[in-house]
Amino acid sequence: MAGVIEIKAADLNAQSFIEKKAKEIAELVGDGEAINALSGGVDSSAVTMIGHKALGSKLKTYFIDNGLMRKDEPQQIVSLFKKFGVEVKVINAQEDFFNALKGITDPEKKREAITQTFYKDIFGKLVKESGAKYLLQGTILTDIDETVAGIKRQHNVFEQLGIDPQEAFGYEIIEPMVQLRKDGARKVAEALGLPKSLFNRMPFPGPALSARVIGEATPKRIETARISTQVIEEELASSGAFQYMAILHQDKVTGMRDGKRDFGLQIEIRCWDSIDARTATPTRLPFDTLDKVAKRIVAEVPGVVSVTYNITTKPPSTMEAI
Repeated sequence: MAGVIEIKAADLNAQSFIEKKAKEIAELVGDGEAINALSGGVDSSAVTMIGHKALGSKLKTYFIDNGLMRKDEPQQIVSLFKKFGVEVKVINAQEDFFNALKGITDPEKKREAITQTFYKDIFGKLVKESGAKYLLQGTILTDIDETVAGIKRQHNVFEQLGIDPQEAFGYEIIEPMVQLRKDGARKVAEALGLPKSLFNRMPFPGPALSARVIGEATPKRIETARISTQVIEEELASSGAFQYMAILHQDKVTGMRDGKRDFGLQIEIRCWDSIDARTATPTRLPFDTLDKVAKRIVAEVPGVVSVTYNITTKPPSTMEAI
């Protein structure tokens, strides 16, 4: 995939793009079958719809419940896509992912554990069982840029890392969205008829909430990030920001409860203004908004005694913590 030619959102004819990619997928897969994982994000949702336009029932769509997603995500995604005539099968793989992440604190090793668990262990088995020779996925150009630059390893980028998916995992990967950035992916999702709540949905990392837990991603720590995320998404929904999130820090900090010292958890709020995620600036949220979010998190998330707000631009910061 060397030398990918970018299609800028301003130059994108979304309907023509959809027709072209559907035709390419149909020709490539032929009489065979393909398989894809739907996360519910803009990229994977658009790819799922293009894939079903191209292949119909020859595309098998799965939601991998890795235990790292936002609250009630599997049920919401299955329900939404059922309305579009797309059957999504949920695979409970929580135990597999938490076992793979056990004891790991290094960010790159966490991403590698998730990559191997997802593509080799979980999807490898599904592909073999289905007989599919192709995996359809929603890699976009920003994923490649950040991997090549060494900023962070995106779990869905292989050629850029010198990995042959056919040799490593036993199937070929099709990436129809790879010429687009996030704003282009949104235009495609809208043209496919997906609801605004989805095509305007915030980006969510491939490693899911594990990318927002600094240190080991245990079930308990993921749940802390999950509840905090829900509070932040509820309170900042009208902010107009590109993305907002909760980050759980690794070390405990000193706090006070009931007049006594309490060593507790620290949540960092991040909220970004951006167009395509390549650069970003922290949203200038009203202090009253931050105050309300902080009070809710401390009251509703067990063990949290400190809430902070990140005010560093990207670069040098990144939008996700790890």
